[in-house]
Amino acid sequence: MEVNSCGWAQHHPLEKHYHDTEWGIPIVNDTQLFEFITLEGAQAGLSWLTVLKKRDGYKSAFLDYDLARLAALDEKHVDAIIAQYDVIKHRGKIASVFTNAAAAIALQKEYGSLAAALWQFTDGLPINNTWRSMSDVPVSTDASKAMSKFLKKKGFKFVGETICYAFMQATGMVNDHAIHCECYQKVIAKQKLVFR
Repeated sequence: MEVNSCGWAQHHPLEKHYHDTEWGIPIVNDTQLFEFITLEGAQAGLSWLTVLKKRDGYKSAFLDYDLARLAALDEKHVDAIIAQYDVIKHRGKIASVFTNAAAAIALQKEYGSLAAALWQFTDGLPINNTWRSMSDVPVSTDASKAMSKFLKKKGFKFVGETICYAFMQATGMVNDHAIHCECYQKVIAKQKLVFR
């Protein structure tokens, strides 16, 4: 393993690019946040690399994550998505995107934005952890458990506590780059731009 990067990002160019340019950088845009709710839910039981390889297919299949358009769809549209797009062929995961979109719109109405509803679980600011090894990183935390419970209550599906923690890592709610990783400080610098 290279000492200047997290170990999981060393196996495939797609993982390395994602790690170096996106993972852990704070996201406060509702459309991007919904993309990661969708992708992390799709990953359940699979590798993140599998999802990354299909990311373009997801963007096309799910209408660039346009919440209003997605919320208007239902299970009748699952077969067409399976037939036409390079997505994980799990009917429940595909159908969940439509119900999750409707639930996300409800959160926007209640909280003013999806970002406000989700970032409340870190008190509105990123958490910078200080892991020396990726083996130190938990698979869930009290915050991800609380987020999971909240989202399920609001009608979301495929939002278990482990999925929620992966979502928090991906969207920069937590900085889980190992402290030796060159991206650890880069993420902190990006936080200062987003939360000044």
